[in-house]
Amino acid sequence: MRLAIVLFVIVLVIAAIAILMKLKRPTLPEGAELYQGAGETNLDLNSPDNTLYLDLKGGRVTIRLRPDLAPKHVQRIKELTRQGFYDGLVFHRVIDGFMAQGGDPDGTGTGGSGVFIPAEFSAAKFTRGVVSMARAALDDSADSQFFIMLGDGRFLDGKYTVWGEVSDGMAHVDAIKKGNPAANGKISGEPDKIVKMSIAADAK
Repeated sequence: MRLAIVLFVIVLVIAAIAILMKLKRPTLPEGAELYQGAGETNLDLNSPDNTLYLDLKGGRVTIRLRPDLAPKHVQRIKELTRQGFYDGLVFHRVIDGFMAQGGDPDGTGTGGSGVFIPAEFSAAKFTRGVVSMARAALDDSADSQFFIMLGDGRFLDGKYTVWGEVSDGMAHVDAIKKGNPAANGKISGEPDKIVKMSIAADAK
């Protein structure tokens, strides 16, 4: 009899833990829109259509897109870029030796385009020059914010979506105004901006 009671209590505890874990699991905001794009099908990494120009105050940064790793992210980045979404947006969080983050229309780290992209984690390593999507606690919460690695950050491997890599102009990324490490990289004063983002295939 006692054994039955003990087993019953154990089952109740396990069930309670499962319910609590489910309740604590992060979810997308109510009414949130998930990106429905099929994903970029052009996998030629040397194609002008898979080459992104990021113009900063110091000069041009060339980013090789990686549709082989993250086809949906690449497709969405191209859409936003061609809409002019990124032009004039700031780098609101920059930590020296770690990464530079931008792509938030609010400039606070809480904004986006309103469309969330399903995670496309891969075996790509987070080394200097890698470009990845920022996200909240939920895997599928990436929107428009991205970051460029200023150094290696292998602790991020497999946890964020890699969608590109800097192939030229990394010195201009290094020159982006840094924030206070004690304030999680928050910029004091006027932050540096994205002058323009464009796809090489669209250049006249």
